[in-house]
Amino acid sequence: MAEELNFGRAAERLFISQPGLSRQIKQMEEILEVRLFERTKRRVELTAAGHYLKSEVDFIFNHLELTKTQLKEIAAGKIGELRIGFLGSAAHTVLPELLVKISQKFPGIQTTLEELSNAIQVEMLEKDKLDLGFVRLARVPELLQMKVVNQDTFSVVLPLEHPLSYGKFKNVGQLKEENFILFSQDYSSIYFDKIMSICEDQGFSPKITHKSVHALTIFKLVEAGLGVAIVPTSLKEDYDVKVRFLELEKIPQKTELFVVWNKGSRNPAVSKVLGLI
Repeated sequence: MAEELNFGRAAERLFISQPGLSRQIKQMEEILEVRLFERTKRRVELTAAGHYLKSEVDFIFNHLELTKTQLKEIAAGKIGELRIGFLGSAAHTVLPELLVKISQKFPGIQTTLEELSNAIQVEMLEKDKLDLGFVRLARVPELLQMKVVNQDTFSVVLPLEHPLSYGKFKNVGQLKEENFILFSQDYSSIYFDKIMSICEDQGFSPKITHKSVHALTIFKLVEAGLGVAIVPTSLKEDYDVKVRFLELEKIPQKTELFVVWNKGSRNPAVSKVLGLI
């Protein structure tokens, strides 16, 4: 009626009788306690209150259409939030490329990132406090699923003034008298065990003097001459430190990065993003 401003045409458009339309408008005015239409024999016009109600109703219907579209996008996993946990090394390999892909393919998906240890990521995934995790683990609980996303070599990290240059370096056994600075076993037990096996293959157990969960801390301690380290080769990127990296290319040990998610996740964005990895 507000669009037609004619009882006959409005009734026809609504598939009701003209008297029935008049009764409904009268009932609405009584409920709202305002006049919505000014009626004369020649014309029907909206009152100021009628104009306001029409604009609000138009807004509500337009918003409902938008809401319906948004609901379909959310159900399809094209809009939503993705909570991602990661180890520091993932920030230098898989994660930046993945975030670019998400922004290009699914700009409606918002991501929140948090650097966390393996154990905490697993716990949060089980409790539905994370949607995806990037971990270095041999196995995860039955509730979770994992997939290899990156394989990396290891590198020895030495102070710049260390006498062992790349040309003189043959194997880790040459460092058996050195102090070692390693990632904590709590940070990643499989990672720690692989470093132990690298040294054991050369007939020694490393003398560990410092442990940390942060790569930058390890590099700074090496830079200060407090020992040497073994880390994933990818960690040499983006750190402004005065250390030397010697890649261990000919050893069987490699470090693997896994993406992990909850099998029972009800977040439709998870499957969309997994398809990009």
